[in-house]
Amino acid sequence: MRRALAVTAVAGAAWVARRALSRRIGASPLWPLPALETPVSGHSPRRRLRALVVSRTEPAEGVLQLALESPDLPAWTPGAHVDVTLPSGLVRQYSLCGDPADGGRYTIAIRLIADGRGGSREAHARLVEGAQLELRPPRNRFELVPASSYVFVAGGIGITPILPMLRAATAAGADWTLLYGGRSRASMPFLAELAAYGDRVTVLPEDETGRPDLTRLSTAPPGTLVYCCGPDPLMRAVTAAAPDPALVRLERFAPAAAPGPAEPFTVELRRSGRTVEVGADETTLAAVRRELPDTPYSCQQGFCGTCQHRVLAGEVEHRDELLTDGERADSMLLCVSRAKGNRLVLDL
Repeated sequence: MRRALAVTAVAGAAWVARRALSRRIGASPLWPLPALETPVSGHSPRRRLRALVVSRTEPAEGVLQLALESPDLPAWTPGAHVDVTLPSGLVRQYSLCGDPADGGRYTIAIRLIADGRGGSREAHARLVEGAQLELRPPRNRFELVPASSYVFVAGGIGITPILPMLRAATAAGADWTLLYGGRSRASMPFLAELAAYGDRVTVLPEDETGRPDLTRLSTAPPGTLVYCCGPDPLMRAVTAAAPDPALVRLERFAPAAAPGPAEPFTVELRRSGRTVEVGADETTLAAVRRELPDTPYSCQQGFCGTCQHRVLAGEVEHRDELLTDGERADSMLLCVSRAKGNRLVLDL
């Protein structure tokens, strides 16, 4: 009898141990590698949120506007964006363009890019009223800094992070103007809402006025902050026209141009005991995935954070628009960032 009880106890302990190991394996970012006690690589430190699509409208040609609701949505500030996991699993970033005071509701707008990477096409086709979406809590690397005066410049769908800034600047009593460009009036969302601001807003459809005239940036009062979101050529033009580039704040849709020609380097994958060579014409992510094809990724532009991994040694040339200074101290986004020297050691 005692022997039977002992065997039963040992079997039970083994079963518990197997269950615990299975849970750790399930939490591992790169099975069959063992999971860390506190996973970092391949895991977003931000919690997942669930929201319901309660409204779908089209405020302009090729633009989809969605209202998302959930009692668990965190507060946010003008300039913030959220990561949205699309039904296929793709992760895309969209600026919040509603009212931060409207608790429990987020509003986003998505321009259809027919020849893009597929995220906007999927959003337009599949995000309907009643759909459930997974989000990550808002991030803000385009924060509206208090100032007495602003010049806002938006190009096309770049109006989305600017819109709540206008409300905040108005409420604060700041002096501001907006230059809003686009291909045509029909393609420019929120024109009716912007009309309420009167001559503070200058609408510049390219088919009517040509390229935006940015000379007024040079006549703005000293200390005026310039906020710009739109295509890269517009942001370069705004930076060049501003009397003090240090007062210009930019929100990008694509990674910043590389600071110089890329150089090859070596990556040691410490946990798997492997080494890979990263060519001058390929990304760190592509090289790592040759050895570890299950390495997670999504946007491949340095915005979503899916490919964030811990750096154990070496200096990183960060080319993303996502990580905070604290995160950059010990991690990198494999899709866009590279080594400053000739070697990096990653927790993979």
